[in-house]
Amino acid sequence: MIPGGGQPNMQQLLQQAQQMQQDLQRAQEELANTEVDGQAGGGLVQATVTGAGELRGLKIDPKAVDPEDTETLADLIVAAVQAANENAQALQQQKLGPLAQGLGGGSGIPGLPF
Repeated sequence: MIPGGGQPNMQQLLQQAQQMQQDLQRAQEELANTEVDGQAGGGLVQATVTGAGELRGLKIDPKAVDPEDTETLADLIVAAVQAANENAQALQQQKLGPLAQGLGGGSGIPGLPF
């Protein structure tokens, strides 16, 4: 219900929507430029991804390399990348969650990961 029974100020609503869109775009750009890390094997393998989930780097301690057991190394790499992506998702929720709530709730908005 609108106080006084008047119509909503469409110009004000449009400005608010544009501001929210700008805030969301700014947060997405910040995520794309922020790097987060994940590790496995007590730090033997470390993965770096952007806040948007793009793999940027992978460090493998020579102690993790056993030519006779490449499966374990592969498992450590997968685990490190998964850990980094989980950290990226947490960062996305932190940065984009409040903006999504302002758009009418967090779930069900196409293109947002939550």
